[in-house]
Amino acid sequence: MPKINGYDIDGVIDMHSEVGVYPGPNDVIITGRSFEETQETLEMLIRRGIKNKVFFNPLRFDEKTRESSGQHKGRTLLSLMDAGFEIGVFFEDDPIQVAEIRKILPDLKIVHLVHDLTEKENVRHK
Repeated sequence: MPKINGYDIDGVIDMHSEVGVYPGPNDVIITGRSFEETQETLEMLIRRGIKNKVFFNPLRFDEKTRESSGQHKGRTLLSLMDAGFEIGVFFEDDPIQVAEIRKILPDLKIVHLVHDLTEKENVRHK
């Protein structure tokens, strides 16, 4: 299978008024957004011309945290690797989520985007 990259949405693909980082045609999007946010998220991506496979957080909107979103991303990347995909890099902007992904996949190459274009939630835990 070909090497693919993974992308977060908020702070990576979506930087509000700024143009974000766009995935290649075979890359995947792994978002901390809840499955409850599927429709509006897919509509936003389509408006930007992005039609990649999206993996949503299986937690309800009011149950997710920055930590659980990072855990979801790490588990999803691990399952893709177990299925035979080679992950090149994962693009993420949230340091808490980077840390959670590294707990699951310490050798994964992560491009940690650092900017002040989007706000991070101040609450770490639910």
